Amino acid sequence: MRKTPLLVILLVLLLLPLIVRNVNFQHVMLMTIIFAGLGEAWNIITGFAGQTSFGHAAFFGIGAYTSTVLFYKFGISPWLGMMLGAVFAGIIAFLVSYPCFRLKGHYFAVATLAVAEIIKQLFVSWDYVEGATGISIPVVPDSLWAMQFHGSKMPYILIAYGLFILTLFVSISIEHNKMGYYLKAIRESHEAAEALGIDTAKYKLLAMIVSSMLTAIFGTLYAQYILYIDPFMVFGLETSMKIVLLTVLGGLGNIYGPIVGAAILIPLSEYTRTYLGGTGKGIDLMIYGVLIMVIVIFEPRGVLGLLRIRKRRRIEYGKTVA
Repeated sequence: MRKTPLLVILLVLLLLPLIVRNVNFQHVMLMTIIFAGLGEAWNIITGFAGQTSFGHAAFFGIGAYTSTVLFYKFGISPWLGMMLGAVFAGIIAFLVSYPCFRLKGHYFAVATLAVAEIIKQLFVSWDYVEGATGISIPVVPDSLWAMQFHGSKMPYILIAYGLFILTLFVSISIEHNKMGYYLKAIRESHEAAEALGIDTAKYKLLAMIVSSMLTAIFGTLYAQYILYIDPFMVFGLETSMKIVLLTVLGGLGNIYGPIVGAAILIPLSEYTRTYLGGTGKGIDLMIYGVLIMVIVIFEPRGVLGLLRIRKRRRIEYGKTVA
């Protein structure tokens, strides 16, 4: 993988919110970085291993609720809550995925969707975490320890950027490691991978645990940024679908895919919400649905696939002219 384009993208992501001081723009950048990170985490289990999960909002919610409950009830720092949330998400991923991995193809995807919905309903009915009412996180003075910054969004952006770099590092390390090659072999042919002696259950499980833990840490940041969570907000199907769609749009199984997808979807979603009010009347999802249909019909490898085709044609045209 060539490092220069990635370094340029990372530099742009870091400098843009520093240069453009508009609060709304900084909010959009923050959400873009968070969802790019979520897409990278999801890409590990689905893009590399080929196991489609429609239930990653469950891990996002577990991360959000773990840190929030610890801070709300015991005054424990969200940083510790973030680590514990990642551990809990990894344990839940292990317990849920082990039986689910016996299912293949669409059945596995449906099972993950069902598990996420079950977890959401459990939190809706759970009085200890305030059920459907949700939890308003106590507001305290600006503090890195409490992960609360009321005067500027830049600290949140820098934390999100750090978490995104961590997720990217893990993702790239897996992709270029033995585990990444095994996962891609499983994605291409489960039976062939087993015939080669790859322990498919072990590597799929590892990928799911890593993916869920990385997803959970963004849940903590999101909760501390919004300062309010309820089960419908953090466990909602919309969150899972947004992660799935932006990665597919950008390019599944590619490090750049979630970044490109998030850069298209999140500003679209946030600005339609800003200018049209409420949930943006769903216009962002309609536009996004059209984009997905176009991509799936003409180039299933996403925007990156389209760019590769265009580049190849340009090279072939250059050779013809020469």
